[in-house]
Amino acid sequence: MTLLRERGFRNFWLATSVSLLGDQIALLALLVVAVAMAALMVSRGVSGTVSDASGIQQQAAYGMRLIGLQLRQGGSLYLNPGPAKAASAALDAADPVAFETKVTGPTSGNSFDPATDTLSGTANTLTVAYRRYEDPVFTSTATQSPSRNCVNGPADGSGLVRVESAFFLNGTDLMCDGDGVGTGAPSQPVLQNVANFQVRYLLQDVTTTPGNPQLRYLDAAAVGSTDWPRIQGVEVCLVLYGAEAIDLPSGSTYTDCDGITKVDMSALTGPRAKRMHLAFRNVFQVRSQGLVGSAM
Repeated sequence: MTLLRERGFRNFWLATSVSLLGDQIALLALLVVAVAMAALMVSRGVSGTVSDASGIQQQAAYGMRLIGLQLRQGGSLYLNPGPAKAASAALDAADPVAFETKVTGPTSGNSFDPATDTLSGTANTLTVAYRRYEDPVFTSTATQSPSRNCVNGPADGSGLVRVESAFFLNGTDLMCDGDGVGTGAPSQPVLQNVANFQVRYLLQDVTTTPGNPQLRYLDAAAVGSTDWPRIQGVEVCLVLYGAEAIDLPSGSTYTDCDGITKVDMSALTGPRAKRMHLAFRNVFQVRSQGLVGSAM
């Protein structure tokens, strides 16, 4: 009887030990799974943040490239290879050439004057224009223009003498409008998820310190109505935000376009809540400013 009792106790102890060991193994497995899941979530979060930041930077690069393409041509003029000859006359290498600095097209409102048409805008709009012309093309009997605005106009054969692009913010979309694309043609979105779009203008100040010109950053209101021909460059600022919600520590900030205001991203609401925000600035030289005068 005693022997049977001892064997029963031993079997019970062994069964209990095996059960406890199994529970410990199961618990360890759950811990391993939990740690792996946490690591996976962290990895996905980091990957999503990196991907979001990359997408924002690509958008900003595209927007700046498009705006810069127009601004770098701002105020550009047409170099007429034969101003003293008829348009159909043959040209000679010895013929004098001249810039057409001011021109009026065949239809009403169709003109270009670099002194008044090159730049205009407000704090968050920008309009830039330059001379449009058409030249013969080797592969075609018709003349064609190499100049296009931000919406790919004007069309060849339109007769327009000015290329104009206007950038402005519509809600959270940066839009572009241009001439020569047809009456009633809609503006085209350039960028999405835009939190801010600001423009400042660089004026060459030759009066404050004579003999030592200074560049001053001005908003459109400070430029006034007469100083646009003296603008030497344009500073463009864009603030874009991401498409994915991320965990932002309290007090996460970015510096807004004024270079002073700190915006707390963790306190934003609506479509910008819990979104990464990045600010981008670029200064573009308006290379043709100063080439003003009367028409040929």
